[in-house]
Amino acid sequence: MSPGIDLFGEVLFDGFPDGRRVLGGAPFNVAWHLAAWGEAPRLVSRVGQDEDGAAVLAAMQGWGMDTGAVSRDATLPTGRVDVTLADGEPEYEIVHPVAWDAIATPPPPCAAWLYHGSLALRDARSRETLEALACANGVRVFLDVNLRPPWWDPEEVGERVRAAHWVKLNEDELDRLAPPGNSLPDRARALLENAGLEGLVVTRGAAGAVVLGADDVAAAAPAPERVRVVDTVGAGDAFASVMILGLRRGWSPVVSLERALEFAAAVCGLRGATVADPAFYRPFLDAWGLPGEGDD
Repeated sequence: MSPGIDLFGEVLFDGFPDGRRVLGGAPFNVAWHLAAWGEAPRLVSRVGQDEDGAAVLAAMQGWGMDTGAVSRDATLPTGRVDVTLADGEPEYEIVHPVAWDAIATPPPPCAAWLYHGSLALRDARSRETLEALACANGVRVFLDVNLRPPWWDPEEVGERVRAAHWVKLNEDELDRLAPPGNSLPDRARALLENAGLEGLVVTRGAAGAVVLGADDVAAAAPAPERVRVVDTVGAGDAFASVMILGLRRGWSPVVSLERALEFAAAVCGLRGATVADPAFYRPFLDAWGLPGEGDD
């Protein structure tokens, strides 16, 4: 297999109104799914020297993930988000500061891809570490925009969009970042061209998703019918993991979209963003012709 994927940013516990606590954070979630898909993700993050930090590392080790680039902080606690649900849609209270706001310089980058979101840009220490990773020779950047007020700056996010190769965002985020225009496709195309991107993915909720590429390449796919929704926490991260997998495996844009939407719909049937059960992934691995853990 070609060199793996670095995923930079937050790892945290999502706390739900019913008292449940679930490991989360977009980079962690995407890395978790990529490990299940048979990739070799390296999470670049930071946790506290506390019980939650130990729990993060134990969960990663149990799932067969690389923990070598997850550092420990003697002062700041492991990340935490309090999640409330309004009509099934999540709202977040993101605690600050926490350990992932001070991600230390990891081992030398060796990955072909670097995934990151926009939330981990909120403090200078982590921004500096991200910049070091993003400037590595040959690395391709997949930016997963995740605008969480008040933790984003338009200028900073705009710079990271222009530094990326691929960008994923939702319709609301497109409205905030794209130039004015008459239609979603026009505005998305303008953002792609102005930023010099290879590809742009726009998720549209129940309307599915659209992917745009250079040379007027475009594809769209509808969301699956009859989706069972427990909550939508982590659905976008599930979608992103399959889009990255498609880029790694050479799938066509429409195949990547259809598979990403199918898996995101399945994650909507969970409470939280991840599940530590390989059987959850088996139907997708079989349908997509991918080996699972322990297969030859």
